Amino acid sequence: MAKLVYDDTGRLLFTKEMKEEYTILMPQMLPVHFGMFQRLLELEGYKVDMLTSNHRGIIDEGLKYVHNDTCYPALLVIGQLIDAIKHGGYDPHKVALFITQTGGGCRASNYIHLLRKALVKAGYGQVPVVSLNFSGLEKDSGFPMTLPLMRKLLACIYYGDLLVALKAQTEPYETHKGDAAALQEKWLDTICGWVMEDKGWSGREIKAAMPKIAAEFAAIPVHRVPKVKVGVVGEIYVKYSPLGNNDLEKFLASQDCEVNLPGLMGFVQYCAYNPSETARLYGGTFLEKHVSSVILDYIEGMEKVMIRVLKDNGFHAPLPFQELVKLTDGVISTGNKMGEGWLLTAEMIELVRAGYENIVCAQPFGCLPNHICGKGMINKIRELYPQANITPIDYDPSATRVNQENRIKLMLAVARERLAEKTADQSARETPAPAETPQSAAEPQTVSV
Repeated sequence: MAKLVYDDTGRLLFTKEMKEEYTILMPQMLPVHFGMFQRLLELEGYKVDMLTSNHRGIIDEGLKYVHNDTCYPALLVIGQLIDAIKHGGYDPHKVALFITQTGGGCRASNYIHLLRKALVKAGYGQVPVVSLNFSGLEKDSGFPMTLPLMRKLLACIYYGDLLVALKAQTEPYETHKGDAAALQEKWLDTICGWVMEDKGWSGREIKAAMPKIAAEFAAIPVHRVPKVKVGVVGEIYVKYSPLGNNDLEKFLASQDCEVNLPGLMGFVQYCAYNPSETARLYGGTFLEKHVSSVILDYIEGMEKVMIRVLKDNGFHAPLPFQELVKLTDGVISTGNKMGEGWLLTAEMIELVRAGYENIVCAQPFGCLPNHICGKGMINKIRELYPQANITPIDYDPSATRVNQENRIKLMLAVARERLAEKTADQSARETPAPAETPQSAAEPQTVSV
């Protein structure tokens, strides 16, 4: 039996010795990516269950222990974790909770403290919380963040981004429904198998695997007809999580749209870029001003591979991160880095320029960074790109799915009208004008005598 270790405040710490006895519960945000993360943690020796529950009871549970003015994603994550302890059949004395934190000037930095407070109120104060963060926000002896583990996490993110992008650009046009989803599942199983065998991480392996994945998706029979293209941006949890956005991606697919969800790696690069940009703008040491370039240079190697294989196989590829940064020039300062910050604005501009001008900006109600960098930038983006058709959608405990979907339908109605006009104009340009009939053959000529 593992020896229990407590800190100075009496809080139970999660230690390496608890790996075999404790089950770690992990909230889900991106189904594809987090499936690989789960296998990666299992490779490290942890027992992990990923929570996929999605019902109103989670919100009600969160409201019991988290103030309704607090960040909506925090309420959902905490509600989901406590709901699992209460109703998931777990031994509350043999379970630990897993949570990620980015740090910075965002309410998300308080998630772990809110979670611990909620556990005490719910009668589960003995449950340890495992924090995964790259900012030094909290260190936990039972979950060390090593360079090899970071390298594996980055590879999983790129594999996940690639699979999501390929399925999203293939599924709306497939001639046999289900082909893209089945292929994504096949490759997800394959990559998870690699994870458990501790392979697939090296640059050589990534360069070999990604072209094969893209080529198989490109081989799926499709019938490409004009469809409404919709981009989704916003606060990171509500943007990606089906629980947070009421299955937004599935709803858009039911409306016969092609959906573009910018990849998770863009947010990782944004987080890596900001420390050096902060030092450059506001002062800092030589190391602080250049530490980001080391991380970004490493990530750029995988980024180039993914962009190339997407383009080579006829798919839309996202801009390189360094090009994404340039889109902020004259629009928003890169010193604006609370929450999703300038990245949110840049992603909207990139989507509009790439043909995904119909955009849902998903934001938790009262999320100040998103209201400024998302909702607050819409008029500026429309001024620069008149074709932009952006609608902000608030998500909170009192917001109803029907109201959210009705607002999105209004945006889609405009999108369909514009698509019909564009298609008609294109058809008119491509239709050849009727040949002129020679006058001698068309009508008799009168000859004067």
